[in-house]
Amino acid sequence: MDFKACFTQVKNRSVELWKFKFFRYCIFLHMFYFIFSILMTLFVFREQSDFYVYYRVGEIFVNDPANLYNPANYADIWPFRYLPLSALLFVPFYLMGFELGFIVFNLINLILNVLISIILYKLILLIRREDHEKEENRVILYICLYLIGLPQVFNYILGQINLYVTLLILLSLFIFLKYNDIKWQFLASFLLGISIIIKPTTIFMIPFLIMLNYDYNNKKLKLDFTKSFLRLIGVVLPLSLNFIMFLIYPSLLSGFLETNFTGSETVLLNHSFSITKLISNFFLYIGVPATELSVLPIFLSVLLILGSISLILYVFRRFYINSLIYGYTFGILIMFLAYFDSWDHHLLNLTPLLVVILFNLPRNSELTRKYIKPGFFFLSFFDLVFMGIFWLTKLFFTDMFFPFNFASTIFLILIFVGIGHYCLQKENNEKSYKVKA
Repeated sequence: MDFKACFTQVKNRSVELWKFKFFRYCIFLHMFYFIFSILMTLFVFREQSDFYVYYRVGEIFVNDPANLYNPANYADIWPFRYLPLSALLFVPFYLMGFELGFIVFNLINLILNVLISIILYKLILLIRREDHEKEENRVILYICLYLIGLPQVFNYILGQINLYVTLLILLSLFIFLKYNDIKWQFLASFLLGISIIIKPTTIFMIPFLIMLNYDYNNKKLKLDFTKSFLRLIGVVLPLSLNFIMFLIYPSLLSGFLETNFTGSETVLLNHSFSITKLISNFFLYIGVPATELSVLPIFLSVLLILGSISLILYVFRRFYINSLIYGYTFGILIMFLAYFDSWDHHLLNLTPLLVVILFNLPRNSELTRKYIKPGFFFLSFFDLVFMGIFWLTKLFFTDMFFPFNFASTIFLILIFVGIGHYCLQKENNEKSYKVKA
């Protein structure tokens, strides 16, 4: 590789981008997010941050991995909910010490945002319809809007790992759409499997990897068995490595299941915006004791309903080009709406996909205007306002406290409806597309 030529290319590109006023504002604001978050976490929210949980996880994994899910280790903080192999990611940061570990961790998050922006740019150019503007100003604008979205500052302050997942989501989607060879399809699914190990947010994307659709011309279902099987093998292979940990430490499996589905933490009244949490909050609100409430049947019911609807819509969709964009989005929406533990910083996994959809739908699409664009702007810039209202009323207006953070839920459902509507549209002009799924 000619590093001098590469450096020159990056330099020239940076100069070009700097000419865009909004890009300059974006860089300054994003750097403010980064610096502000480091100061806030190190001096104010140290033990309230998610990074503090990860730091403890790294310590436990090094010293006593069998007790990775033991509630006693997390008595004063949030429990650890991820798959056991993800704990390996946090060991280096534990060995650095909290302060240095957090700074390095957020520096990596900053670099990840740069990489995400590059991949998002390439992905948009790959799938953009021909009726969109040929120049790149609008593409850069929406990437900047992603970078200055308020979930970014929340992600930095908490020291969260959502950006690792976002990078793998976009990279795997780009590979799926650009390369049709078997080896690339396997690699893309393998990357998605790694994202699930890091954080199980993407686990409900797996069914949408199956290349099954209804052929309206021949009136029958079509299945590409070979590619579907290869995709499933690719995504399951890295996940299966967790079973080594479960075999070595049998208590980890029961601890993982209890922490995620049946533990006492699952029924706490909080500001999660999932449908499952809204329902469980309602039962607590009307006086049902937490000891008599189980989130698992609520979660399974919501999952069954949303999962069934989205899979039916996806299989009977009336378009085939770039369809995986919508399968990925369905998978994320199912997780956010069904799992009880859905937070504002998780939205960083969804908003880049919404940007991709904005450029994949027709330029003047009514679906964009009614569903996708309102959802993107609300989740990027207004979601935290309603989280703040939730906590302010709880702290200062206890008589008026209404324990339902439902605004984001409405917009997530709105996006779900919009994508479903697009799947069933009879007329989809696929001549204006560039690549196939």
